[in-house]
Amino acid sequence: MKRAGILNRHLAGALAELGHGDTVLVCDAGMPIPSGPRVVDLAFRAGVPSFAEVLDGLLAELVVEGGTAAQEVREANPAAARLLRERLPALDLVPHEDVKARSAGACLVVRTGEARPYANVLLRCGVFF
Repeated sequence: MKRAGILNRHLAGALAELGHGDTVLVCDAGMPIPSGPRVVDLAFRAGVPSFAEVLDGLLAELVVEGGTAAQEVREANPAAARLLRERLPALDLVPHEDVKARSAGACLVVRTGEARPYANVLLRCGVFF
């Protein structure tokens, strides 16, 4: 049994398969999930687990070179906008429709129980060397 880190076996296994340049969509409970990418659905109840908890857990395990989120997050969900700015200095903001379109190319989708709007980000994996 793992001692620490992500304990969910489906998520831990999916993360181990990612490579440089692969993308991971971390999304709220309301984000439409495209067919195609592998999905690990962590949503349990509205707000559980939160977007912040899942994002922080993923950032502790992954090398991330950048991210993409919806520009609408700044107005509709200032708390998520602050979190994204703090955690991802290399963050691009694009229209939400673009985030949805780009999510079809993600290697992995991690759905949270977040119930606030626009708590979604496409993480771009980096390399540790």
